[in-house]
Amino acid sequence: MKFLDLCKVYIRSGSGGNGCVSFRREKYIEYGGPNGGDGGKGGNVIIEAVDGLNTLIDFRYQQHFFAQNGQGGMGSNRTGKDGNDIYLRVPAGTEILDEDQETVLYDVTEVGQKIILAKGGNGGWGNLHFKSSTNQAPRTANPGQDGIDRTIWLRLKLIADAGLLGMPNAGKSTFLSVTSNARPKVADYPFTTMHPNLGVVGIDNSEFVVADIPGLIEGASEGRGLGDLFLGHVERCAVLLHLVDGTSDDVAADYEVIVNEISNYTEELGDKPRITVLNKVDSLSEDEIAEKKSALEKASGGRVYTMSGVSRDGVDTVLRALKAEISMDRLRTKKASGGDEEETSWRP
Repeated sequence: MKFLDLCKVYIRSGSGGNGCVSFRREKYIEYGGPNGGDGGKGGNVIIEAVDGLNTLIDFRYQQHFFAQNGQGGMGSNRTGKDGNDIYLRVPAGTEILDEDQETVLYDVTEVGQKIILAKGGNGGWGNLHFKSSTNQAPRTANPGQDGIDRTIWLRLKLIADAGLLGMPNAGKSTFLSVTSNARPKVADYPFTTMHPNLGVVGIDNSEFVVADIPGLIEGASEGRGLGDLFLGHVERCAVLLHLVDGTSDDVAADYEVIVNEISNYTEELGDKPRITVLNKVDSLSEDEIAEKKSALEKASGGRVYTMSGVSRDGVDTVLRALKAEISMDRLRTKKASGGDEEETSWRP
């Protein structure tokens, strides 16, 4: 299994080292006094988004991650060594869920982003800290603070600009293979795609990332077929490309099935901008294309593009439509972040 997008992980931060009870005992030093050092701090468990990963497959073989404990304090006022941190390296787009598998604790969306999942325990004080004018020979020290032990879930949602939707054998993998360097499996039977694929698509000196997920069938939200297991990978997309198989007997019904399934998944995904395409028109006559395009326009209530991934007819037009939607989404994101504010000249 090369692709993994959900895994359970057990983590534990390091415990702090115990403080030391010690006294200075040297010849000719009559009143040595306490000199017990503090314990070292326990290591943290840190999650980090790194480049070059697009799956959580590494966590299939290792699920337990324990940071190092802090070293105990020592005599001669020596502080124990801090425990080493441990890093969980994940691809960008990974969500950290609580043990209930529903509560989102963190969302790691940018490469280089680091989040402390479990903080290491503090080291205990040595008896030197307890010295006072009324207690000049303390024989007490603090134990180190225990580390944090918890169970979390990691859920990957691929970060792509556009997502492909459609019934099995709608031509999604073919579209990705002819428009990018991605090489997904293409065959003439349903559910050829068993896991999501990413491809970088270029048009008019511009590039964007397209995600292909396994096909959906009626009842996917209830677990039929591959279910809606992979729909999370298109949640972050700016636009959805809905491919409808032109060789189907009822293109309008196929369209409604996909729309209903994504709406049942989340309302936000159902409201996402969507481009509808009648695919495989190279297998249809002119009259069939006009008839099915009209039925699809009536069902979708908007414009319908025609395309053939095999002959590449209409592919560039569809890519330009995707590019326009992605550019608008980026502009809206920039305005929401305040990036559209006009720069004013400096004044004293």
